[in-house]
Amino acid sequence: MQQHSGQHLITALADQMFGFKTTSWELGHQRTLIELDTPSVTAEQVAALEKNVNEKIRAHIPVVVKEHSEDDPEIETVRSRGLPDDHTGPVRIISIEGIDDNMCCGTHVSNLSDLQVIKILGTEKGKKNKTNLVFLAGNRVLKSVERSHSTEKALTSLLKNGADEHVEAVKRLQNSVKLLQKNNLNLLRDLAVLTAQNFKSNPGRGRVFVLHRKDGDSEFMNIIANEIGTEDTLLFLTVGDEKAAGLFLLAGPSEAVEKLGPRVAEHGVASKARRPG
Repeated sequence: MQQHSGQHLITALADQMFGFKTTSWELGHQRTLIELDTPSVTAEQVAALEKNVNEKIRAHIPVVVKEHSEDDPEIETVRSRGLPDDHTGPVRIISIEGIDDNMCCGTHVSNLSDLQVIKILGTEKGKKNKTNLVFLAGNRVLKSVERSHSTEKALTSLLKNGADEHVEAVKRLQNSVKLLQKNNLNLLRDLAVLTAQNFKSNPGRGRVFVLHRKDGDSEFMNIIANEIGTEDTLLFLTVGDEKAAGLFLLAGPSEAVEKLGPRVAEHGVASKARRPG
């Protein structure tokens, strides 16, 4: 009832304040959407609409259910999509005193104060050049605040600072992670070159090179293959966690790759086999 009556109130005021007509609405499990017949709604308009909506709630305005006969001329003055062709019997109108009269067969609160509060979460691009307004009303607002507060407490414990500093703390962590990832990538490339050079400088090296590295990637394998060369050496390189998905590269003389490639691929999650050139 809170979400439904909240939709009636928002719809009426959006029309009165900005001329935004409601074309449809959706009552979801977590949030409610109102589709407005406008390509965009500014942040200032959202703020003004939310302010006005909550002022009406605090004004303790009655919500009254009225029934009219089909031929009552008052029906023509209310907001509606019109009656179905096969309609019979009285017409039910939900009246928010001094704000809105609308045909509706749904359940509603008896006073706007029962809505407690409405929070407009924002807008989304809708279909056919329309805008979806997302909101919560009543108990859903309280539950949302409770979830947000729990998240805030958890972040305060993890980040070791106050709620006002969470965003900046996360930005600093993101920058640190990006720098570490960049440094790690550079080190991994250097390690690949050194690994290949160490193999090439070994006078007793064979014609097969096998290596697994847990924290490697496809570039790591390619660097080693390019540094060692695949004309005379058969390389079988793997990267990734031993207990999870990974990658392998099989490279070397054509006849060896053609013979071993299909057999290796049968046991690999992801693979790359290549011949010289």
